[in-house]
Amino acid sequence: MRADFWKFWTGETVSNFGSSITQFALPLLVFKLTGSAVSLGVGFAMFGLPHLLFGLLIGAWTDRLDRKRLMIVVDLLSAAVLVSVPLAATAGLLSVWWIYAAIFAASTLGIFFQAAQFAAIPSLVERDRLVAANGQIQASFSAATVLGPLAAGALLAFIPIEDLLYVDAATFLVSAVTLSLIARPFNAPREAARTSIRADVVEGLRYVLRHPVLRNISAMMAVINFVSVTVPAQLVLFAKHRFAVSDSELGFLFAADGAGVVLLSLAAGPLRSRFSFGNVALGSLMLSGLMTFALAYAPSYPLAVALSAASAGLGILFNINTGSLRQAIVPNQLLGRIITIAMVLAWSANPLGATLGGVIVERTGDVQTVYAAIGALVFGIALYFRLFSPLGHAERYLETPARAAAV
Repeated sequence: MRADFWKFWTGETVSNFGSSITQFALPLLVFKLTGSAVSLGVGFAMFGLPHLLFGLLIGAWTDRLDRKRLMIVVDLLSAAVLVSVPLAATAGLLSVWWIYAAIFAASTLGIFFQAAQFAAIPSLVERDRLVAANGQIQASFSAATVLGPLAAGALLAFIPIEDLLYVDAATFLVSAVTLSLIARPFNAPREAARTSIRADVVEGLRYVLRHPVLRNISAMMAVINFVSVTVPAQLVLFAKHRFAVSDSELGFLFAADGAGVVLLSLAAGPLRSRFSFGNVALGSLMLSGLMTFALAYAPSYPLAVALSAASAGLGILFNINTGSLRQAIVPNQLLGRIITIAMVLAWSANPLGATLGGVIVERTGDVQTVYAAIGALVFGIALYFRLFSPLGHAERYLETPARAAAV
């Protein structure tokens, strides 16, 4: 088990290095092509839209398929999608609509991969190590994302922005190779499926909506994401307009976010062993809101970089704890469906939120005030769910998952 886990860790860490380059390059490319806050918002909407359209079906399919084989195929297809962007630029065909299509396709493939990856982790570590393992995975993934934007910023001195996507395509191939070397299956033994896809989706939805903790996490994150998606969507515009940064300096901002995620991810296991889920997960979300509020009024770029890093790290600390809780509660045969259902419910409003946020920023011309309002709202929403929902005492549902699911 240990050897297979480290093969998994190695491939996905390399792949996340490449993905961080793409996450830096695509918004910057959209900004350079259009200079529009609305266009940046639509780009983020194209990322969220596949979750809303296909997430439930993809989750059900993932639980029926060989998860490891599925992840390998998705890696290969994702590489092909990314390569299409620089090839289109070389042919003189690249437009913002081509980029939107590539984001949509890559995001759709990513749903398959994320569902299979989430469901694979309990097959690679013992249950009592889930939080620590997820923290280690997230920390190493995010360490790679620190290097990615820095490398991208340096490479921009020699190559066009769109050519950065060749690097990410290569890392997807590395991921495919390492996954093929893992001996352990990612699926628990089970009988052949005897139900329809629709029945599987309904079963997963029923499980989430009947479970007090899973239901409230999804409800809270739907509201949080609708409000806060504008922050990452407009990060390029915020840095360019507020601090007039160069492309290389912008890379430091993206890298710092990764560094914040590394530090807080490594703290996830120790913090969770000493404090309750409500204090760690919801407390981190409240602090993240305060960091976003402070970011809006940061007087200097170095301070803005530090505040953005803190906010990103605290947000991931919340995700690690909620993800580990789901993995501990949910039966293995439902894991693919449960994570995609969680993504659909939590991200359902992201396309509208990102687009609406872009319109507000463009109409007001005041991204600073928009950021401040978002930070205050995130703090208030997290505080409400900490005080007035089952998330404040989630541990009792973890201890007796069967009883909790029936509540």
